[in-house]
Amino acid sequence: MDLRSEKIQRILSKYKFHDVAVEELQKIYRVYPGMVPSTGTYTFSDGTQKDLVRLVGNIPVPYGGRSYNFPVQLWLMDSFPFTPPICLLRPTANMVIREGKHVDGGGRIHLPGLHNWDYPKSSVVGLLAEMAAKFEEDPPLSSKSTVDNKDELLAFVSNIQINDGGSRRLDQPNNKVSVIGGGDLGMASVMSILSKCKVDQLVFIDVSESSTKGGSTDLEIFRLPQVEVSRDLSASAGSRVVVVTANSWSSEQSYASVVQTNVDLYRGIIPSLARFSPNTVMLIASQPVDVMTHVAWRQSGLPPTRVIGAGCNLDSERLSHILDINLNTHRPAWVIGELSDNKVAVMSNTGLSSSVQPEIAAGSNSTKPLLDRAFEMMKTRGQRSWSVGLSIADITNSVLTDKMKTHSVCTLAQGWGGIGAEVFLSLPCIMGSNGSTRLAGVSLGPEEDSKLRESVTSLSDLMGQLRI
Repeated sequence: MDLRSEKIQRILSKYKFHDVAVEELQKIYRVYPGMVPSTGTYTFSDGTQKDLVRLVGNIPVPYGGRSYNFPVQLWLMDSFPFTPPICLLRPTANMVIREGKHVDGGGRIHLPGLHNWDYPKSSVVGLLAEMAAKFEEDPPLSSKSTVDNKDELLAFVSNIQINDGGSRRLDQPNNKVSVIGGGDLGMASVMSILSKCKVDQLVFIDVSESSTKGGSTDLEIFRLPQVEVSRDLSASAGSRVVVVTANSWSSEQSYASVVQTNVDLYRGIIPSLARFSPNTVMLIASQPVDVMTHVAWRQSGLPPTRVIGAGCNLDSERLSHILDINLNTHRPAWVIGELSDNKVAVMSNTGLSSSVQPEIAAGSNSTKPLLDRAFEMMKTRGQRSWSVGLSIADITNSVLTDKMKTHSVCTLAQGWGGIGAEVFLSLPCIMGSNGSTRLAGVSLGPEEDSKLRESVTSLSDLMGQLRI
């Protein structure tokens, strides 16, 4: 963000918290480069006026798999960032403001984030993300000739061009992915996603509290294309997928106490990640993955379909490969349940190349020996960071491309196969741009059902001991 103009520097010099304000402006530019700073005179309701810095630009709002531009103007008070900006729509001559819950007739924007502003918890980056989410629910602008036609309204808004806002048309979704956690798994995820997925931007955020930090240093040194390295969670704003690999282990004696350290780490990052990217699919790879996916869902406030864990996806891909190559079954299979010794295998009733949506086949005497044999062949294959990273990239690709591929990922298991408790287990889910859709449950054999029930009990007990 260019703040070097004489007018901007002169007005910014009068700001009470000059250095902090400049730092916040740089953060805004990193996430929203189209928000251009300028100066102007703002007239308050009592008639008084003040020279202030303002940001003018477009907010990309997702709708129906596309992104549309809404022109806004933010006036930054001279006590910014400790006071919230005044936010206004900037309708052109051919536009009409549609008064609603979040916008009044004069174009003034009203949001919970403005009412509850509390810096440094609050930020303009978070505010713009909230604005996009609210505008998606209730578009506040219309063409004068299409006031009552929502589809034509969005088509109209998508073509808006504002000369001083630095706007550009966003017809395609921005394939931005953020990876949180600077350890070996974070690095493996970054490299695998770059190899597997077509991304416009990949942000790697090294969480300082994580005991596995440090992997980001080499990325900073060698500067890979399309990769941004940051230590600020706001850099993740607008991500279609957020991958969380961060872990923070303590030397506590009990298992619950050890897991609690990761829960405490999550408390400091998950709500912010959800606020910066309210439409993201959050993919959890921290350990224990079943518990941490559950924790992330609770802390994020996102729908359970958009908070998933890497879970048993790697084992499932290996199982299908073994069954196909070594045992010639040519049918997909999945490992389900807890990522522990209690996990079990199930098979699809359709072939690998079938265009029919897969279903889990009921257990039979013919399939169980095959699954048991394949399971035995898998025992020598450990889960190293690079292999888990490849699995994460495969799930990420299914979301970015709306592939509708079936993965075994950690998801809310309540209601599946008669499970009544609120727990997260790996289950076969169809993954696309809107997150996960579970396959229907089936009756499992006594041995498999017993393992799942045991996992449900142990996970429920552990969740009850944690302070989320």
